[in-house]
Amino acid sequence: MNILDRIIETKRAEVLQLKLTGVERIDREALKPSIKQRLAGADLSVISEIKRASPSKGDIALEVDVIAQAKQYEASGATVISVLTDETYFKGSMDDLAAVAAAVDIPVLCKDFMIDRIQIDRAKAHGARLILLIVAALEQETLADLYAYAYAEGLEVLVEVHDEEELRRAEAIGAQIIGINNRNLKKFEVDLQTSVGLLEQKQPDVRYISESGIKTVEEAQRLHAAGADGILVGETLMRADDPQVFIREVSGVRV
Repeated sequence: MNILDRIIETKRAEVLQLKLTGVERIDREALKPSIKQRLAGADLSVISEIKRASPSKGDIALEVDVIAQAKQYEASGATVISVLTDETYFKGSMDDLAAVAAAVDIPVLCKDFMIDRIQIDRAKAHGARLILLIVAALEQETLADLYAYAYAEGLEVLVEVHDEEELRRAEAIGAQIIGINNRNLKKFEVDLQTSVGLLEQKQPDVRYISESGIKTVEEAQRLHAAGADGILVGETLMRADDPQVFIREVSGVRV
């Protein structure tokens, strides 16, 4: 059993518990301007991530003040803030998501391994405006259902792919924001060429985000030149002495 399989097994148990306890439902119309539109433009957008730990790197910043970190991200020009909410493998929480969403004015992404509608309800109740759906973790019917449900609930969706087959599956459900993960979630190995290669198949009116393994302005520039509309950066910012410097430098990258 690979890492992704273990995570999904854990999520199935979490979903069963959620269905026993229930979650708050919030009626909310779609918010404008859309996150997709925020990702448009000549400048490279930055989705800045709050990540306490990961299966591949272990503990990164367990004691981080998520509100202070989020406010630094917002002040330096981040387009979206991503919050890892998985507790078992990434040591995040829904409390982190709620705290960040209440502290900033920019949109917040709930980054977790979504396999059921109830997780979307929970993310929305905790302030998320954007959720993550990982193609590799879902059957096509479930992927399409969760995607449609999220939009019906007024949320937007970052659909994550890693290879050409997954890209085709994302396109088949009409994904408007596609994240290309440079990390293989089965082995957790990273290669930026993953984004460069898949961006050759970029479709008009779809926003593309390169995720994982981006450590330098030069790498960001390479990805932007290849067609990325934005990048998602986590570990690099969490380990930086001053994450604002990196975000400001990267946000100024143009092609």
